[in-house]
Amino acid sequence: MRINAQQPRDILAQLISFDTVSRHSNLAMIDHIANYLADIGVESDIIYDINREKANLFATLGGPADVPGIVLSGHTDVVPVDGQDWSQDPFTMAERDGKLFGRGTCDMKGFIATCLALAPEIVKAKLREPIHFAFSYDEEVGCRGVSGMIDKISQRNPLPRICIIGEPTSMRVVNAHKGICAYRTTILGREAHSSKTDFGESAIFAAARLVEHLRLTANGLRDGADQSSPFAPPYTTVSVGTLNGGSAINIVPNHCSFDWEYRPLPGEDMDSVLNSLNDFAAEVVLPEMKANFPEAEIRTELIARAPALREEYDSPAEELVKTLTGQNDTYVAAYATEAGLFQDACMSTVVCGPGSIDQAHRPDEYVEISQLNESEAFLRKLVAALSD
Repeated sequence: MRINAQQPRDILAQLISFDTVSRHSNLAMIDHIANYLADIGVESDIIYDINREKANLFATLGGPADVPGIVLSGHTDVVPVDGQDWSQDPFTMAERDGKLFGRGTCDMKGFIATCLALAPEIVKAKLREPIHFAFSYDEEVGCRGVSGMIDKISQRNPLPRICIIGEPTSMRVVNAHKGICAYRTTILGREAHSSKTDFGESAIFAAARLVEHLRLTANGLRDGADQSSPFAPPYTTVSVGTLNGGSAINIVPNHCSFDWEYRPLPGEDMDSVLNSLNDFAAEVVLPEMKANFPEAEIRTELIARAPALREEYDSPAEELVKTLTGQNDTYVAAYATEAGLFQDACMSTVVCGPGSIDQAHRPDEYVEISQLNESEAFLRKLVAALSD
């Protein structure tokens, strides 16, 4: 299957047909994009994961090799549709009332489709500065896939100077967002008959104490918030998403685990909440468990981690995107993106893309056609600004 049409909505329909839910491979979509770019004379660098089941794609579309360039970045994976009440097949795009429906239309294949639609024009333009495409995998599960591509981009000489992340912002300029840190904490205790609790060591009781510590930590962060912060809510949030343990009501459980996360504000210590839980576990909970069962364990493993996007007033990326959009205002976001990772790699970075985050991750996800049109106009202005 090839992309033949040049309209963003037609290309988007092709991209939506690929089931790139994060638990699946994205290689069919990546190969599809690479073939499309090859047809217009653009070579793609495919950066595989360790199992060669997923990949990033990086491509440079014209411009002098000794000039830094602008990166247009988006993720190819989407969130699951399991348990959601869709009125249509999520992987077949439908058009109704000026909106395009399907999983990923908003978050964020709409931006990728617009980039691809403009690719032939970019290639033909006489660019003074290169435009690079950077399409990643596993963003939706904690920005885990993009690092390998950023490592390769960082080896370029010169390094691209600006990165625009096309996440859905309704084409507004987002120059700061929170980070994300996600973990799984596992507790190992000792099984016993529930009538002999003195012999057992309950992993669930220990987990409950740790979860309560996180709740109190969350309350402290909320109560100490700077109410003048532009973020909503204006503090680092902490959440426990799942808790699993035990096997029967009459057995003291020897195992329990829970998945949790926190989303730190830009500039805050990324490890503060984790260190607080680890200290409480090591100094309070675990010694009490070991007094009854010396082999007791509490361990916490990383699931995902991505830094916040720090606000940099009048940065090159902010100034460029404000000029192209004709906007004077900037905004912040509570969600996380890959932007902080590009920023940490010394690229000036902002987030700006078609669609509203309010429609992301929902059944009957959609992007308004007017937003795709606005994104297309934005990219044409970028091409014009970089051309002779």
